[in-house]
Amino acid sequence: MPPSEEVLVHARGLTKRFGDFTAVNGIDFDVRVGEAFGFLGPNGAGKTSTMRMIACSSPITGGDLSVIGMDPRSRAAQIKSCIGVVPQLDNLDAELTVRENLLMYARYFDIPGAVARQRADELLEFVQLNERADDQVEPLSGGMKRRLTIARSLINEPELVILDEPTTGLDPQARHLVWERLYRLKQRGATLIITTHYMDEAEQLCDRLVVMDKAEIVAEGSPRDLIERYATREVLEIRVSDAVRAALDGRLETIAERVEELPDRLLLYVGDGEEALEAVHRHEIALESALVRRATLEDVFLRLTGRSLVE
Repeated sequence: MPPSEEVLVHARGLTKRFGDFTAVNGIDFDVRVGEAFGFLGPNGAGKTSTMRMIACSSPITGGDLSVIGMDPRSRAAQIKSCIGVVPQLDNLDAELTVRENLLMYARYFDIPGAVARQRADELLEFVQLNERADDQVEPLSGGMKRRLTIARSLINEPELVILDEPTTGLDPQARHLVWERLYRLKQRGATLIITTHYMDEAEQLCDRLVVMDKAEIVAEGSPRDLIERYATREVLEIRVSDAVRAALDGRLETIAERVEELPDRLLLYVGDGEEALEAVHRHEIALESALVRRATLEDVFLRLTGRSLVE
């Protein structure tokens, strides 16, 4: 289901301070109904502080924020009843079974028992945990706990689901299974807000995203738009010895549109990676290794901030 033009979350000049420290510095964004909207940036960029203001778990310092047409300053309880939150760290009740975690959470929303049981069964099937419904939570794998936390966030049939770093700490297989469930959730018409520092996660899940760095938004657009705007079609990654690097004397700049020097490798931003590699060989530059790949949001972040997203 494609996103609509109706705005579900509207922020202008949104600010969060902790004493003299500014965690979120006057940011503007809109989240539309039915879209997956991402906040991409390193730890400490202000993503989680923004999510906590949207979720009404942290008061706004300044600016304007509307969530589902309501002001968090005056209608926090009503907003909380209409949203689902997947926190950065799972906070499941380890002493309860998988199903009991959902049924207990349903009580916070005054959901009748019969309705809660039906929803719990449907959600456990949705997150592929129905066969573990009567198991204790503690022995579950990290990926299973994450999927259970997502199921729990959906028990009140929320209009908006907020996911803070949904796959941090998971192995690749578990991450992909969570991605697949979130993609299915979006297909159902859910509106998702996702914070992440994984560029592949943002590319996989987000219709639109903002790139945050040092409490501010530095770019906004779809993943494809941002890559086209701030990077080239392909990137040639090369590794050379320190001696070769010291003797390059600007030769790579004649091959690439832009060159980024990282401690362990050099990135050449080019239209055709194989063609650029041939040019490197013609310049008789001795390589330890070479890799041609497509540009990613990691390259966008590097262009915008001058540093790697995973530093």
